[in-house]
Amino acid sequence: MLIDEKALIHWIDNFYGYGSWDARFWFVAYEESGGDLPEEVADKLIYFQKNHPTLAPALCDIRELYRHVAMQGDSPKANLFNNRFEYRFDAHAVQHGVWKNLIAFVHGYENKNLPDLLAYQKHTFASTSVPQEALLSLYPLPSPHNHAWYYSWLYFPHLSFLKKREYYQEHVYESRIRTIFTGIQTHKPAVVLMYGMENINLLKKSAQEFFEGIKFKMVKAVKQETPQYHRADLRGTTLLITTQIPALRHNRIETGFDWQEFGKKVKG
Repeated sequence: MLIDEKALIHWIDNFYGYGSWDARFWFVAYEESGGDLPEEVADKLIYFQKNHPTLAPALCDIRELYRHVAMQGDSPKANLFNNRFEYRFDAHAVQHGVWKNLIAFVHGYENKNLPDLLAYQKHTFASTSVPQEALLSLYPLPSPHNHAWYYSWLYFPHLSFLKKREYYQEHVYESRIRTIFTGIQTHKPAVVLMYGMENINLLKKSAQEFFEGIKFKMVKAVKQETPQYHRADLRGTTLLITTQIPALRHNRIETGFDWQEFGKKVKG
């Protein structure tokens, strides 16, 4: 399936993630996950253009979008599931390594016992009808775990910024960070956690330019307990920025943190 230029532009300009803008917790990833195969990207673009045609920042219903993203390739999971909804939300769903820690963070912050993490993922997490968590992306294009940049192969003369990842990031950064910060100002989520960030200093500078008078405090990591992060307390919102991703690196337990405890520490 070919990637359509208009659908691609619409996604870049208007897709911001999943859930509800009214969610209490915004989790902002460095970039949208996936993108290993062009067919998967095309499925996402087509769904978004059809169901969110308005030229305005939008959050999707992740369960509905995932119903329209077919499992492709020769991997074992492609043989077990027809689409990404079945893979993450249906009866035999597989637990997401990052989402379970974000769920733990929320429950730690709210001083609640952990639920059945897989059941919560399937029925509640990032729901549009239960505005608890929103999953946003600083950079919108799906990008695989190996950080390959497949979009340089697309021949769209009007989108020359796609030739290199750094050109694309420079092209979209200002408008996207401004939209995210404006959303914080408007909707006032309790916590905004920006994780896996590779541009900490730029993000802090942008935040200080947008939110007049804010100051960041750097909190050091506690091994296997809480990650290092930068914190700013806005009016009604706690903004956290960290390089850490809420998942084990190479499945090694010593690289992980207790994200429930992290939520408790942030709440104080």
